[in-house]
Amino acid sequence: MRTMKSLMLAAALAGACGTVAAQEQYVPLLSYRVGPYAAGGTGFYGGVIDYFNLVNMNGGINGVKLTWEECETEYNASRGVECYERLKTRNGGASLVEPLSTGIAYGILDRVGADKIPMTTLGYGRSDAANGKVFPYVFPLITSYWNQAAAMVKYLGEKSGGMDKLKGKKIVHLYHDSAYGKEPLPVLEEQAKQYGFELVKIPIAPPGNDQQSQWLQIRQANPDHVILWGFGVMNAVAIKTAQRNGFPREKILGVWWAGSEEDTTPAGDAAKGYTTMTFNTPGNYPVLDEIRNKVYAGGKGNLEDKTRIGSVYHMRGVTAAILSVEAIRNAQAKYGKGKTMTGEQVRWGLENLNVDAARQKALGAFDMFPPVKTSCEDHEGSGAVKVQQWDGKKWVAVSKDWVVGDKALTRKLLEESSAKYAAEKNIKPACLGAAS
Repeated sequence: MRTMKSLMLAAALAGACGTVAAQEQYVPLLSYRVGPYAAGGTGFYGGVIDYFNLVNMNGGINGVKLTWEECETEYNASRGVECYERLKTRNGGASLVEPLSTGIAYGILDRVGADKIPMTTLGYGRSDAANGKVFPYVFPLITSYWNQAAAMVKYLGEKSGGMDKLKGKKIVHLYHDSAYGKEPLPVLEEQAKQYGFELVKIPIAPPGNDQQSQWLQIRQANPDHVILWGFGVMNAVAIKTAQRNGFPREKILGVWWAGSEEDTTPAGDAAKGYTTMTFNTPGNYPVLDEIRNKVYAGGKGNLEDKTRIGSVYHMRGVTAAILSVEAIRNAQAKYGKGKTMTGEQVRWGLENLNVDAARQKALGAFDMFPPVKTSCEDHEGSGAVKVQQWDGKKWVAVSKDWVVGDKALTRKLLEESSAKYAAEKNIKPACLGAAS
């Protein structure tokens, strides 16, 4: 009898220990679900959480379940820093962070390195952070603002009949008056000299609800093209104001943060034919069907409006989550399958990503985003983009293949800028290598 009781007690203790020892991977979410940029935040972080839930419902990352906690930043840089500081040490410590804000990314740039918490900036943030020798904990994954700007100029050149046809033309850079809006200027200014076009810079104070004076300037300047580098409510206002001022939408090329359903639907007929850049191919994918059939059918979907599944922002959130999960999986392959990874180990996983076409197919996301392969020298991993057009109801890919601009130029600017940053911060550029 005593033996039986001992066995039962041992089994109970083993079960309890098993529960305590269950491995979890914590990711803080510096989200924004209120304010003028709420549409982007709800869609993006909805996609992140939907994919995290899908991974957990499929058994986790080799059995390790993802956990997360949100903190409302309202897309405000100081609030973002507060949220980062509040969440970074919870639940055993943050694995990585994705703030979806250039201002917040700049605000915690030095902190993440000191804290050894990698930060991804998917399609935004400091372009020179692609140099991992100077920014070992920052990953502007897929493509940067500089590579997007170079691809925009390439597209406009091809649209004009060749890059030499840009000579003498006038291009307006209509931008969100912030670090985000100014980020592409080094590339645009350099290419203006290179190809002989005139670059006219016109800022819009955020959030950008009134743009009449700016579009009057544009009408007077009579440019050949307008690059719309906007975000949030600014984009729909720009499209509608352009129509009121008789400026053809076909001459407007938007940044990828001006290329979502939330930007075009409010603009109505004024948006039909409007074109933007994107780092996701519009369409449906098996991974999105799996999210519908498992996550939403299981009552764990994060979006209130299910029609937003697969929308631009939602797809970007799913893409960000896929790359984060693959980095953790990659780290586990090196440091211990089925174990919780530290921030340093996840950093190594991000720096050694190889999400190629075969891996995308296995994930149900083939061609949803370009293949990504990172290294110490290249924390971006691609630099490729596509062009998409709004047909009045949905986004349609204009470019069949992924487009890459002048990477020799962007790499030159990246090396110069990161070297200057390293000198200012007394950083000795070097690859970190594997975590200890």
